[in-house]
Amino acid sequence: MRILLVEDDHHLANTMLGMLRDDQNTVDWLDDGQQAMNALINEHFDLAILDLTLPRVDGLDILKGARKQGIQTPVIILTARADLDEKLNGLDAGADDYLTKPFAMAELKARIRAITRRGNSLPQQGLTVGQLVLNPDSGQLIKGDETITLPRSEFQILYYLMRHPDQVATRRRLEEQLYGWDQGAESNALEVHIHHLRRRVGKASIRTIRGVGYLLDSQAAAGVPECP
Repeated sequence: MRILLVEDDHHLANTMLGMLRDDQNTVDWLDDGQQAMNALINEHFDLAILDLTLPRVDGLDILKGARKQGIQTPVIILTARADLDEKLNGLDAGADDYLTKPFAMAELKARIRAITRRGNSLPQQGLTVGQLVLNPDSGQLIKGDETITLPRSEFQILYYLMRHPDQVATRRRLEEQLYGWDQGAESNALEVHIHHLRRRVGKASIRTIRGVGYLLDSQAAAGVPECP
């Protein structure tokens, strides 16, 4: 999952970055309100964690601006503003959840899982396409009787493909899932990860769309043979 973290407390942000990345997420961090507004509107994220008191643009204005532009990215407000009116303002502006500081990281992670399940119709047991079951909490792939713990890179790719089965995922979109802004992408890394994934899920399950990207074939993932 690709997460946008908007937090101007650098110590807190660094702590959160480490913990969120440990959970297989790709996390991009901003500490400036205007930059956060631009990123939320112009790039794809699966989730945003948004502080309210920020330089240049207030977090509430970022949220309102993004929703006005039709951006539906799930947003968790994470702020020291604990008054009831502030909470109501945040939720009415389009936030999906509102958590006040100080907070327990375990609670934030639980809220992320809850929003992810809700937003993607993700059952408690995991994400299912055909014979493939992917558990975002454990990072494990179950295929029949086999349970596989995936490396972070392969998990990120498969997680995105299983959330969008039978839809073409562009190279750029998949690379966004793999690398944060502070991480350089190797030229053939995506092909290498796809090669390893095909060995795990079945070669026919992940199709190459020449010149565009890749597609998870739900029929092949279900073990349905192709028509002659």
